Amino acid sequence: MGLRCPCRMTWKIKTLGDVCEKGSSNVSFSKIKEEDGKYPIYGAKGFIKNISFYHQDKDYISIIKDGAGIGRINFREKYSSVIGTLQYLIPTPEINIKYLYYFLLGIDFLKYGQGAAIPHIYYKDYSKENILVPPLLVQKEIVSILDKAFEKISKARENAERNLKNSKEVFESYLQSVFENKGDGWEEKTLGKIAKVIGGYPFKSSNFRKQGKYQVIRMGNVRHGFIRPNKNPVFIEDLEDSVLKKALLLKNDVIITQTGTKKKRDYGFTTIIKEKNYLLNQRIAAIRFSKEYLSKFFLYYSWTNLFRDQYFSNETGTVGQGNVGIGAIKNANIPFLSMKKQEIIVSNIDRVIDKTKKLEQIYTQKLENLKELNQSILQKAFKGELTESLDE
Repeated sequence: MGLRCPCRMTWKIKTLGDVCEKGSSNVSFSKIKEEDGKYPIYGAKGFIKNISFYHQDKDYISIIKDGAGIGRINFREKYSSVIGTLQYLIPTPEINIKYLYYFLLGIDFLKYGQGAAIPHIYYKDYSKENILVPPLLVQKEIVSILDKAFEKISKARENAERNLKNSKEVFESYLQSVFENKGDGWEEKTLGKIAKVIGGYPFKSSNFRKQGKYQVIRMGNVRHGFIRPNKNPVFIEDLEDSVLKKALLLKNDVIITQTGTKKKRDYGFTTIIKEKNYLLNQRIAAIRFSKEYLSKFFLYYSWTNLFRDQYFSNETGTVGQGNVGIGAIKNANIPFLSMKKQEIIVSNIDRVIDKTKKLEQIYTQKLENLKELNQSILQKAFKGELTESLDE
């Protein structure tokens, strides 16, 4: 069943600037620091607090105009306000606010971004976007269809996100249990007794290049279980042999990041080196094991709270920055058992990881498909092609 509007001649093509007005805010965080009241004020990350005044006495749409989240929009209810990094978009009487909101969801605002350090979008630019405007009755019918369709998509997305989270939590629980339930022949040794712990080399940033023979691995390149080689990569072409001997990472070295936000545990990431020509930068340590110990066995152990609790108990640093030194890494207690038992445990964990990754790929793809479905529905709606079949 199609939309009940037999006369498409009454549908008009207008610009966004024709159907909505912008409103600015001069409110900053400092101005509301001591404020208290019953009216909500919103920022880029959502609700900030309740204050004693409001800017808008009707429902409106907020849009981020400054910063990393430019173009993100939200439907906001009356008797509220936004801070100065956001703008108000207020519909004219000829357009339904929810119809306008759904239209804005389909716009790629990033194409209007200007500025490198602090991106910005201007209303004068994106207000030229064309919008198909049917009669108000039809707008409401389209909104009703979109509400129902997006409600179903939202539930499907919540399920996929929950399943994705559960798969990760199940793996973390399994990994923890492997190292908690010690079997026969398990011992404990300090890491420094069975491995060489190497501090990162203090390369000068002035020597970094966009290309070169050796890539310098910095903290931003390291995450649990993998290297991000394309994350702000820097290279060095030539090195003295003495520096190369100190800084060149070898296959099967485990590296661990040593600096982050204090009490946040946003570092201590570990991974195994598999590629050639990686150099170890400062604030990352390399752990080079003897032949009697599997790097992968330690890698998996390093992902558990049994290791991370030890690691972060040695955190030092200022109020904002946390650090864990080489000495603390050397003194960490780690499980030690026969090579045969290490191989069996690693093999079992590998199989669980493989199954977990397959599940994560399925749920991640579902989320991507739902995102594409969102955009597809919006495109149909604002081309006048939306039908009731979406509700079936």
